[in-house]
Amino acid sequence: MGLMGRKIKAIRAYVVEGGGADYHDQSADHWIVKQIATPMSIYPEYKATRTSFGINALKTLVVEVEADNGVTGFGITTGGYPAAWLVMNHLDRFVVGKDANSIEIIWDQMYRASLYYGRKGIVMNAISAIDLALWDLLGRLREEPVYAMLGGKVREELTFYATGPRPDLAKGMGFVGGKIPLVYGQADGNEGLRKNIETLKTMRERVGDDFLLMWDCWMALDLPYAKKLMTESAEYGLQWMEECFNPDDYWSYRDLKKCAPNKMWVTGGEHEASRYGFRALIEECDLDVIQPDVGWCGGLTELIKIGNLADAHGKLVIPHGSGVYSYHYVTTKVNSPITECLMMAPQADKVVPQYYPLIKDEPMPVNGKLKVSDKPGFGVELNKDKTLVEVKKGTHL
Repeated sequence: MGLMGRKIKAIRAYVVEGGGADYHDQSADHWIVKQIATPMSIYPEYKATRTSFGINALKTLVVEVEADNGVTGFGITTGGYPAAWLVMNHLDRFVVGKDANSIEIIWDQMYRASLYYGRKGIVMNAISAIDLALWDLLGRLREEPVYAMLGGKVREELTFYATGPRPDLAKGMGFVGGKIPLVYGQADGNEGLRKNIETLKTMRERVGDDFLLMWDCWMALDLPYAKKLMTESAEYGLQWMEECFNPDDYWSYRDLKKCAPNKMWVTGGEHEASRYGFRALIEECDLDVIQPDVGWCGGLTELIKIGNLADAHGKLVIPHGSGVYSYHYVTTKVNSPITECLMMAPQADKVVPQYYPLIKDEPMPVNGKLKVSDKPGFGVELNKDKTLVEVKKGTHL
């Protein structure tokens, strides 16, 4: 049987606790769950840690798809048990029995069939995981890396910036920039603003003028505070202000962009989904950089459409840190000049795997660089030594 006749015979969904794609599922001493400005920071009882309001509640979703010759592909994202249930009790009907080449129609049917309760969030996470697994499977069947199926590389090496509280350490590891999680939001008043600016000033002094510095605002701010933060940050050569607002508040993004200094970018899209949401960010808000997460926005199939829309409008695409799944995309796109590395070491003092412990020998940047693997699919293997809790069809949550 040739590739054109190869059918998908099975789909499986698993949930994993303790890291993986749900990288916020960490111990209490990890920088990523300590005090960082969030939409919940206006409430004192949910301010000190991000775990206090449940940022680690969902857990990791793993989806496997298997062809009738036994070859399997897998995708990883967040969404846990709710997403796994959707995979096995609704979305599976659009996958099992289909030709392994039929990624586009599978995606379209999953999306249309879930419109009445989906479009964003957990449903789109589930669709994304299935889509990534299908691309991985197709690459393995064709014996091609995903990047080759996208048209081939435009750059041999990816160049990385680091996200974490210590951009000064990141510079020493070879990264070209550092994105700092904002600690204080508008509820902290002028004193909090002063502390934020002091952090930026200190880091600029440590890293020098040519190192990129950015704020990661994680949906925490209102427009007046964002304007003040932007104005005071300009003195220290800030490269961009990221995801300042509620993702649905396109009007605040639009207004912040209108008052941005010429040399400072306004960016967002980490928690946006589908080409329709990104069309608003591009056309109505005029964002300089869009930052889709391939595990949340609709998978690689939708990321291609989002990226083409951005390219047509002269915008950059710098995906949110989705590891190996975004690497294959970025290496094929001229308008994706740098790549994000989430610093998953508790003190952000070394480079460790983002998806640990789910991916065997996960590729990581060395001296801020990485060459995308030529192995078939996404070029990585699932570590089944980790406890994978399978959610079977008919399971009741």
